[in-house]
Amino acid sequence: MTKLQIIVGSTRPTRAAERVFPWVAREARNHGGFDVEVLDLRDWPLPFFQEHLGTIGNFADPTYSDPLVKAWNTKVSEGDAYLIVTAEYNHSVPGQLKNAIDSVFVSFALRNKPAAFVGYSGGIAAGTRAVEHLALIAVEAEAVPLRNTVLIPFVASAFDDDGEPVNPATATALSVTLDDLSWWAQALSHARAQGELPPAAFRSRAAAASAPVAPRTRRREESNWDISSLSEFYRSMEGQDGLGQSAGGSGRPAYLMRSNSRASRLYSRTLFWT
Repeated sequence: MTKLQIIVGSTRPTRAAERVFPWVAREARNHGGFDVEVLDLRDWPLPFFQEHLGTIGNFADPTYSDPLVKAWNTKVSEGDAYLIVTAEYNHSVPGQLKNAIDSVFVSFALRNKPAAFVGYSGGIAAGTRAVEHLALIAVEAEAVPLRNTVLIPFVASAFDDDGEPVNPATATALSVTLDDLSWWAQALSHARAQGELPPAAFRSRAAAASAPVAPRTRRREESNWDISSLSEFYRSMEGQDGLGQSAGGSGRPAYLMRSNSRASRLYSRTLFWT
């Protein structure tokens, strides 16, 4: 069954999320297509993003700057689909939510998985601008943001005493969104099982490093210092197991399982200069 993680994005003491996410989780469980897990960021007090090459160590088993960051990456990697419940603060997402997504680092845990959004606000905006920002953030995280969303204006009066939405359109929007998530999760799960391309950053950087062009900048000069090793790494990613879902039955993408190779370590230098 599809593992759906519902991420609660606001952590402020007076948040209105308690009006929203219990209903979202209940409807997701009633849908029948998901194994639902709620990840409340109040329970994940992640440090502000501070990952770099020195905190990662081995790409195949990163240490990170804090054990909680490692645990967060492991937890998010268990999901097949994501439904993010977000408030709107100053026309955007809560800082803790952005930090939580940023902290999914090197693991590529969100990659090639669907993400949908439930936005809410105290006024008429209904979290629209936060959801729009989240869609762009999800693209950069290489998740697959879905078109259909749930937008809840005037959240203080949006639910009755039983926790059900007052406006029937709100329930309809969630039903449509859950159906979409289920379909996309199954489609993308099948696609991942057939084999994933290495991340574009890996492919483009390795290809650039192997190009026979004179170095023009310090970055290019340093990333070019062992072109043969980087080229070997890039070619190895194009091999049959390089495109596979996992290597050696580990469940981790094959392109990360090459992390102990010298070429992979060299390539990691270029990854962290961007």
